[in-house]
Amino acid sequence: MTVEEWLGEENQLGTDIWTKKYCNDGESFDEWITRISGGNEEIAEYIRKKKFLFGGRILSNRGLDQQGRKVTYSNCYVIDPPEDNIESIFDCAKKLARTYSYGGGCGVDISKLSPRGAKINNAAKETSGSVSFMELYSLVTALIGQNGRRGALMISIDCSHPDVEEFIDLKTDLEKVTKANISVRIHEDFMEAVKKNEEYLLHYKREATGEVIERSVNARELFRRIAETNWDYAEPGALFWDRIEGWNLLSNTKEFSYAGVNPCAEEPLPAGGSCLLGSINLSEFVQDPFTDHAQFDFEGLKHCVDVAVRALNEVLEEGLPLHPLEEQRESVAEWRQIGLGIMGLADCLIKLGLTYGEEDAVEMCDNIGFAMADSAIAASAMLAKEKGPFAACNTEEITSTPYFEANTTEKTRELVRKYGMRNSQLLTIAPTGTLSTMLGISGGIEPVYANYYERKTESLHGTDVYYKVYTKIVENYMKQHGIRNDADLPDYFVTAMTLDYRQRIDMQAVWQTHIDASISSTVNVPNRFTVEETENLYMYAYEKGLKGITIFRDGCKRIGILNTSDKKETKKLSAGEGLKRGEILLVTDDVVGKKRKLTTGCGSLHCIALFDPHTGALLETYLSKGSTGGCNNFMVGLSRMISISARGGIDIETIVDQLNSSGSCPSYTARRVSRKDTSKGACCPMAVGNALMDMYNEMQEELAEKNGGNRSAAARRTEKAPKPKAVNTETETDRMYCPECGEPLVFEEGCNICKCCGWSKCH
Repeated sequence: MTVEEWLGEENQLGTDIWTKKYCNDGESFDEWITRISGGNEEIAEYIRKKKFLFGGRILSNRGLDQQGRKVTYSNCYVIDPPEDNIESIFDCAKKLARTYSYGGGCGVDISKLSPRGAKINNAAKETSGSVSFMELYSLVTALIGQNGRRGALMISIDCSHPDVEEFIDLKTDLEKVTKANISVRIHEDFMEAVKKNEEYLLHYKREATGEVIERSVNARELFRRIAETNWDYAEPGALFWDRIEGWNLLSNTKEFSYAGVNPCAEEPLPAGGSCLLGSINLSEFVQDPFTDHAQFDFEGLKHCVDVAVRALNEVLEEGLPLHPLEEQRESVAEWRQIGLGIMGLADCLIKLGLTYGEEDAVEMCDNIGFAMADSAIAASAMLAKEKGPFAACNTEEITSTPYFEANTTEKTRELVRKYGMRNSQLLTIAPTGTLSTMLGISGGIEPVYANYYERKTESLHGTDVYYKVYTKIVENYMKQHGIRNDADLPDYFVTAMTLDYRQRIDMQAVWQTHIDASISSTVNVPNRFTVEETENLYMYAYEKGLKGITIFRDGCKRIGILNTSDKKETKKLSAGEGLKRGEILLVTDDVVGKKRKLTTGCGSLHCIALFDPHTGALLETYLSKGSTGGCNNFMVGLSRMISISARGGIDIETIVDQLNSSGSCPSYTARRVSRKDTSKGACCPMAVGNALMDMYNEMQEELAEKNGGNRSAAARRTEKAPKPKAVNTETETDRMYCPECGEPLVFEEGCNICKCCGWSKCH
C-alpha cells in the first residue's frame, strides 16, 4: 500500500502532511507502518483502515532513538510546580528547556510562589510576585526550537491566590507572556460564592517566614472579570479543579495528586507525568452511512479499544528511557497513564443522520462513551493479569470511585477486583487538528466548523479568484445524493457557528462523564456574543460537570478564527497598479521619505521608509543598526525583502502582520525589563513593523490634509486603485494566518489549526 492509496488519490493535502510531519527520511508507507506499530500487526491493520492513529509524537518519533535521536513519544508533560525560592523557580525553567528540546510541551502551576509584596530577606526586600516569573517561562518556551515550531506551555494559578487578579489581567497586554496559555484553577467554594454574590478570601502563607497575606474580593465580580477577559482576549481558561480531582480512577488514592495540566488542558497529570496519546476515528465505525439503515458498530469499537490500550502500553514501555528528565521517567513508570481519545465524532453523527447536540445525538455519544470506558478499563485489567498492575494500584480504592462505578459493567468490575489495573489513567480527548486534517475528518468532539471554506487562486493576469472547497463529509454526501448546492443539505449538517452553544456544552458534558482525564475542546462563538453570555456559558459549563472550558469569540483581540462570510473587505492600499505576476514597481525620484530611530535589545536601529507621493503606499525600506556583523547584515537583508514585497504589490498591513509574528528576542526582553527603553515590540522585526505602520499613518494624514481633508481615504484611493493583493482578507474581523502557507487559521480544540496545509500549533 502507498500513502496515496491509504489517504485517497485526491487527498493531496493529507499526503503532504504525512510526508512533511510523520514520514522519516523518505521511508515508504509500509516502512512507516512497521516503524510506528512496533511490529504489532493488529494495531497496524487498524491504522491502515484509518480507524486508529497514535498521537503525533509517536507517529513522528517512534523508533528514531535507534538512530541516536533524542526525542520523546509523549506530547506533553507537567513540571513539578516551582517552590517559593529562586533556585526552584529557575530550576523549573531548566526543566522546561530540556523537555522542549526532546519535543514535549509543558504545564506549570505557579500557585506556590509568593504574591506581590511578600517580604523577603534580600536586596529586593519584597517579591515581585508569582506572575512576574511567567515572562521567564514564556521566554524559555520561545527560545527552544522543535523542528520548525516552538514548545507549548500552560501556566495555571489557584483562584484563591492573592495574585489571581493580576494573573487574569496579564494577557490584556498582547506583548506579555506570548508563548503560553493561561488558566485559573476554580474551586467549588468559589463558585458557590459566585452564585450567592458573597466575598471570597484570597489567602497565601509563606512557609519560609510564616507571613500570611490575605484579602477579600467579591466572588461574582472576580468571576465576571474572568469572563470579560476571556471574551476580549480568549484567556484565561477555566479549570474546574474539584471536578478534575474528583472524577477519575484515583480520586480515593490519598498519596496521589495532580500537579497541573498540559498545554491544551486535556491531561491533568502528577508532577513529572506525561500524556501518551492515541485517537479512534469514530466515523469509520458507521455501517451503511448516509442511509436509513446506518448504525454504529459497537462491537468493532470495543475490540479496537482493547487493541489500542495494549498498543499504547507497548509504546509506554518502549518510551520509558526516552523521557527528558529522571522525574518524568519515574512518574510514568509509577502511574502508567495513557490517553486514548476520539476524532471524527461530527462525521460519525452525520453518517448516522443525527444532529450534533440534539437529544438523540447526545444519547448516542453517551452509549459510545460508556462502551469506550468499560472496554478500556477491562483491557487494562487484562494487561494487569499478564504484566502486573501499576505500582500504587489499590483495587478497593479504584472500584469505589464514582467514575469507576458509573463507567463499568459487572463483568469489568470483577476483572479489576481480581487483577487490578495496568494503568491509573486511560481516556482523554486531545487535539487532533493535524491528524484529522490529514484524514479529512472532523477533529475530536468538535462539530464541523464550516460546510465549506473559500480558497484563493491567482489567475495568469494577477487577479484573485475565489472558490468553495467543501468539507470532506459534505463533499461525500453531496456526491452520493447528487446535490450541487450546499443549501440543499439536510438540517443535521449543523456547524460550530450555527449550533446552539449550550448544546455544544451538553455534548462535552456527556463525553466528560466517560473520560477519566479531561477534554481539549473549544466553544466557538460569534463576534456579537456578549460578556454576559460568556459569563453564563462559563456557569453552565460548571453546572454541567465539565472539567474545563475554552471559549473563543470570533474577532476577539487574540485573533485566530477563520471567518467564512461571503462578504469581502475593501482592498487595502498597496504599491503599483495593474502589475502582472512577477512584476515589481520601479521607484522614482519623487518618493516621500520618513525615518525613525528605534531602541532595540542590542542598541539603536535606524529605519527609513519611502512612500508613493500620490497614494502613500510603502515602496522602499532601509534598515541599519550602525554596526557591522551578523545582526546588522540580517537587518539589511530584512529591509531588502520588505522593499521587494512592497514593490511587488503586498500591502503594508500584510507586511507588518508577518513582522509581528516573528516571536521574541531574549536581548530585547532583557533590556525592556532592565531599562524599559525599547521601542514597541518584542524583537527587531516587530519594532520595525510598528515603526513602518506609524510612518504610513503619518503619510496618510499628510495626504488627507494636502487633498482637502474632507474626503474619505476610500474616496482618495478610488482615484488611483491599487493592484490586487497577494494575500486576500475576507473577514469582518482580524484573523491570524498560517506561518507555513499564509491561509487563515481556525481555533479548535484549544489550538490554532490550518485547514489548508494542516499546520497546527499543537503539531
